[in-house]
Amino acid sequence: MNKTLYLIFLFVFLLLLQVLVLNNVLFLGYVNPYIYIVFIFLYPIKENRFPLLLVAFLMGICVDAFANSGGIHAFSTVFMAYIRLFVFKAVFKKTTSDYLLFNLRHESFDKVFNYTATLTLVHHFILFSLTNFSFYNISNVLINTLFSSVFTLLLYFLGSFIFRKKLT
Repeated sequence: MNKTLYLIFLFVFLLLLQVLVLNNVLFLGYVNPYIYIVFIFLYPIKENRFPLLLVAFLMGICVDAFANSGGIHAFSTVFMAYIRLFVFKAVFKKTTSDYLLFNLRHESFDKVFNYTATLTLVHHFILFSLTNFSFYNISNVLINTLFSSVFTLLLYFLGSFIFRKKLT
């Protein structure tokens, strides 16, 4: 499948999954998975960040429109997309010549886990900080960040295991 069509399909699928199904899931008052951020993980790595930032803003603002959350998803997603290249370079130790051939599926689990966990924790911490917008609720912010991040990562790795292509 064409890479552009794949990205468009992935964008629409993750957006609809988030707003129609996962926004209605809330376990124990703390756990709400935000699987739409997987699109930022899987977007091709490039030195020019503007297309990614634009797509991240569109994804976040669409989730905000359905959740009536006033832009906090857009801000969190754009910030996550902005720091993605820094986290990528720190975790994978790749150079700009490696960007075209990079595939997350060909990397070791520990590097992929560190990459996705770091970005997920940053996204969720900013999201829940803006939701509470108070230092009095820092314990709620940390608990929501931790539990929602674990559940989001669990869904991501479960989904990537189920939908991966056979390498043989």
